[in-house]
Amino acid sequence: MLSRLASRTRLTRRCFSSGVATLKLPDGTEAKLTMRASVEGKDKFVDIGDLYKQTGLYTYDPGLTGTGMVSSEITFIDGDEGILTYRGYPVAELAETKDYMDTVYLLLNGELPNASEKTKFEGEIRKRMVLPQDMVEAYKAFPRDAHPMAMLGSLMYQLAAHCPVIVDAGDAAQHEEACLNVIAKMPMLCANIYRHQQNLPPTFPREDLSYTANFLHMCFSNPGRKCGTADLMKDPALFKELEKAFDVFLMLHADHEQNASTSTVRVAGSALANPYASIAAGIATLWGPSHGGANEAVVEMLKEIGTADKVAGFVDDVKAKKAGIKLMGFGHRVYKNYDPRAAVFKGMVGNVLDKLGKPSTSLQIAKELEGYALKDEYFIKRKLYPNVDFYTGIMLTGMEIPSSMFTVLFALGRTSGWIAQWREGLQRTKEFKIVRPRQVYLGEKIRHVK
Repeated sequence: MLSRLASRTRLTRRCFSSGVATLKLPDGTEAKLTMRASVEGKDKFVDIGDLYKQTGLYTYDPGLTGTGMVSSEITFIDGDEGILTYRGYPVAELAETKDYMDTVYLLLNGELPNASEKTKFEGEIRKRMVLPQDMVEAYKAFPRDAHPMAMLGSLMYQLAAHCPVIVDAGDAAQHEEACLNVIAKMPMLCANIYRHQQNLPPTFPREDLSYTANFLHMCFSNPGRKCGTADLMKDPALFKELEKAFDVFLMLHADHEQNASTSTVRVAGSALANPYASIAAGIATLWGPSHGGANEAVVEMLKEIGTADKVAGFVDDVKAKKAGIKLMGFGHRVYKNYDPRAAVFKGMVGNVLDKLGKPSTSLQIAKELEGYALKDEYFIKRKLYPNVDFYTGIMLTGMEIPSSMFTVLFALGRTSGWIAQWREGLQRTKEFKIVRPRQVYLGEKIRHVK
């Protein structure tokens, strides 16, 4: 599997350089800088690695929004065209024909698994799913009303104490074990956070269930425990339906290029932080409401609108920029088109809610709001299209999962991308260096104590 990745890496590096740019400064100094281009899409870059050596100057780019910090073979986004691919495969095709374990294998290994590879991979994941007993006991130490992301970050650090810590950055076998272990443990970690919040006893995975089915089983396995208004554990057909929908949810969140949390994982990994600490750093960043809290904000917005007949007034308030009125779930830092993940998920939500016996006023409002946005010049001009968060929170609410858990479920899906990105950072040895940005200092000049 690694040999296939090595071949792909050589191809990418051959295509990476695309000419030389000359930068001429006001004093006549010139710098020759290599031009680089992605193998897919229109993005082009100026490699400034030698800029300081040639000119004595650094660049200034707040938020790194115009800077390529890494090269990667994992995920490609074309925001103008609304394209998202994992290892070259459009996410919509993966969601239609594959499952989350296929996706995880793809992110880690560069190719989709054949039947025997998938069976072996799932077996390796399954045998690592159970948490150590003292970690199961550790949930009791958290207050019932502790924020689930605080618990998840703490538990990820605790997992590092139970697992072999990487001691050799060049040891591929250690990398693989860490990848398998952190992905395998996440369903039980997350499900029992939910159960702790609900004052329910801990549960354990079953060997006969899939990765996603095990998560649902661990959440809802109590006698009489409802998902929506349905008893999920007594209805195999319903369970299968929800398993598919939640599996797609995980697939759509698996990776998303160099967003804030993924970049944080990469930064921690550049310092040779162990994978559990690196993932915990990603969890901390995802916890930020500007990153991982958008679907929760959408649910609150839809509640505030109240009914579908009030959408027109809400849209007018948005356009008038009325104080306190915010449009959530539309627009994206990267996408200037319809988010392909939202397109995939939109069609699933209503079906799931119907099967759960949970008709949703929020879904009616959401569809009405989208209808206005897609035909209104205000939204079209600003390229405000629904993003993935616009619909996912509606389904999770229908499952009666507290909104405080939404970001934990985001992390459950994203862990596969985080760990794949962490490993790729270590494997790219020629580019690998500790991240150390510069700053523009604006404080006091040197002064002396009198």
